[in-house]
Amino acid sequence: MKSKLPYQTGNFTNPDSENLSGARNAEGVNKEVLNREGANNFSSPIITPPRNGPSVSSAGGSGGSGGSSGFSASKALFSADKPRNAAPFSSPISGLSSISSSGSISSSGSISSSGSGISSNVRPAPVVALDIGTSTVRVVVALPKGDGRVDIIGVGSAPSRGVRKGVVINIEATVEAISRAVTQAEKMSGVEISSVYAAISGSHIKGINSHGIVAIKNREVSQFDVEKVIEAAKAVAIPLDREILHVLPQEFLIDEQDGIREPLGISGVRLEARVHMVTGAVASAQNVVKCANRCGLEVEDIVLAGLASGRAVLAPEEQELGVCLVDIGGGTTDVMVYRAGALRHSAVIPLGGTHITQDISAGLGTPVAAAEDIKCRHGVALAALVGRDETIEVASTGGRQSRVLSRQILAEIIEPRVAEILGFVHRELMLSGLDDMMSGGLVITGGSARLAGLAEIAERIFNLPVRIAAPIDVGGMADLVRSSDMATAVGLASFGADARAGQSESFSPSKLISKSLKKVSGWFSRYF
Repeated sequence: MKSKLPYQTGNFTNPDSENLSGARNAEGVNKEVLNREGANNFSSPIITPPRNGPSVSSAGGSGGSGGSSGFSASKALFSADKPRNAAPFSSPISGLSSISSSGSISSSGSISSSGSGISSNVRPAPVVALDIGTSTVRVVVALPKGDGRVDIIGVGSAPSRGVRKGVVINIEATVEAISRAVTQAEKMSGVEISSVYAAISGSHIKGINSHGIVAIKNREVSQFDVEKVIEAAKAVAIPLDREILHVLPQEFLIDEQDGIREPLGISGVRLEARVHMVTGAVASAQNVVKCANRCGLEVEDIVLAGLASGRAVLAPEEQELGVCLVDIGGGTTDVMVYRAGALRHSAVIPLGGTHITQDISAGLGTPVAAAEDIKCRHGVALAALVGRDETIEVASTGGRQSRVLSRQILAEIIEPRVAEILGFVHRELMLSGLDDMMSGGLVITGGSARLAGLAEIAERIFNLPVRIAAPIDVGGMADLVRSSDMATAVGLASFGADARAGQSESFSPSKLISKSLKKVSGWFSRYF
């Protein structure tokens, strides 16, 4: 099997004479051999490239092929520039801990590669999640554990000033917030962050269900047939200013037999796919990528924020029974409806926690920053839960003295706005046609889910069981992310872990293109 190492170090052989490997410690070596062309200055090995690979010239040695490929040994994995009077046949890799298969030098003490005969015990590369929210930018660094689970090793956050209703409106302010959050996460994790999985939200997000049909090529479903039917389901007319973010299979049908989730290998004539497609504005996605790039970060993929939150807080049993996920963020509320283990309906409502804060600021005549603090410390979504003798201290504007007001007044300001948001959620649930199939109830997450009384008022509106959710099944520094406002960031990390392992359930166009390019690249490397 051809080794995956870019270059291999071979035996130290002289093409003009017999094999001289091991002559470093031998006595009585034929001096005539040692005095031949350049042998006394043999300070670097002859690097044997893979078959049909680039030629590598050795500085001062006799074994190169002249470097016709333009690649010199001084630019290889180690430098060949050594003193001319160096000891003959000294190993060039002495003093180096190891050489990784990607060509970088690691400190693990062993040579790492996926090639045969070479041990591979490299720690998986960290996955980094970037959640650019309306009120806060969050960064989570995690190590994949398998099956979408992750160990948290670093967290960073910074106030967001350049985002409104989930959409970037100020590039410079957003870049500054991302940089601060990334710096915090790097210090905590000890990892230099270069690429991220980014979340996207906003009222421009639209979800539609689609259906595709193809003939099975060889009377047995192959991966090619699955990709082809997914492409057929994507053949939906969308405006030029929009793009497909996700294509999420709901179920497959083979010769009208429905309910199939894994069609590979099943015999049949006709293959059908029912999918849920998520589309978004091209400009909004480009602005997210632009902000990340301005911070020196590469965006590996863009993921719908609500979809990421669902990965972090929903149990598989809930998705099977039927559940409505409500992610109440700062500027938007994401609604995800699941049934039979698949996403059936998605929507983004342009209302969130900042609207509650603005109501408090206007109703109590207090600065927005003070209103946010009051909401977090004393906020309650149901006025019936507040005693009449409970009071709160409210800061005034213009340097005037603070006032003491009844907490009942605060609850009467918050409750109508919360009821309005949940009313829009209820309308989306009705539009999905699954409102009477939500045996798993309602799951609420997001920063505003911490409001006291939110579960009680939601139960009154939906007449369903309600729970407030935080990320589950997380390892490492789990205490740092066990809060409802961290659901999107943790879900992004889980999504990235599956994407790295090739197990993501989303068929995004960028992934299909990447897969095709890899196939072409593999074909060229095999035959040329």
